[in-house]
Amino acid sequence: MKEIQTSGRGLSRRLSAIADLVPPGARVADIGSDHALLPAWLVSAGKSPCAVAGEVRDGPLKASAARIEADGLADRVAVRKGDGLAVVAPGEVDCVVIAGMGGALIASILEAGAAAGKLEGVRTLVLQPNVGEDLVRRWLLDKGWYLAVERIVEEDGRWYEILAAQRLPDADGLNAALYDASFLKLDRPAERKKELLLRMGPWLLRQPDERLAGKWRSELEKLAFISRQIERSDSPDAARRRQEVLEEIKLIGEVMACLQADNSSSS
Repeated sequence: MKEIQTSGRGLSRRLSAIADLVPPGARVADIGSDHALLPAWLVSAGKSPCAVAGEVRDGPLKASAARIEADGLADRVAVRKGDGLAVVAPGEVDCVVIAGMGGALIASILEAGAAAGKLEGVRTLVLQPNVGEDLVRRWLLDKGWYLAVERIVEEDGRWYEILAAQRLPDADGLNAALYDASFLKLDRPAERKKELLLRMGPWLLRQPDERLAGKWRSELEKLAFISRQIERSDSPDAARRRQEVLEEIKLIGEVMACLQADNSSSS
């Protein structure tokens, strides 16, 4: 997937990274648009000829409409109320952006939209789950979308993963190669290593950098905190749950150590 670095002026670091993954010339639907910042920028910058900003709640809908009107973009950005992809017609857009939601919700929006034919003609999905990234990757894989790009962005002390997927005729073959986890030099079953790729990102693990390390340092800190909290519990399931968390900490640590060793040997 060819990326055009736009470095959107006036956008946050997270939204700027999302804008970079929108194909030039694409008609865009931004689902859960949050003041229509992204569609307004894409159209104003000339990257998109037109866009749809979708909102399900009245407050954000009014804020989005007010922004678009104030920016003089009402003829090119349609602000619509509706649940998920209900705001677009089949074939109306080429690119769908869903950002700032949980992975389970993003997957459910895509599933409902696909069932209703709303993804007809869509060639690119740009998705930014706040949590549950593995659920989004699994949906893309199961539905035959090729995960073309993964990025990690840090903003205000939080780490965000941004995924761009394409509808390609050879997606199944490309995905088979992408989710071949043999490059991970871990003494774990192949299926367990594939689960790690779904959890941590096949491209991110192939191209590790400081952002990946920063994100997973943060995740390990959260897991350590959860482990300490569970340890205080008298629940019959507490010991089992804590053991699961400790195993997850150990496995993530093994992956990061493996990647660090590979980087050292290749430098």
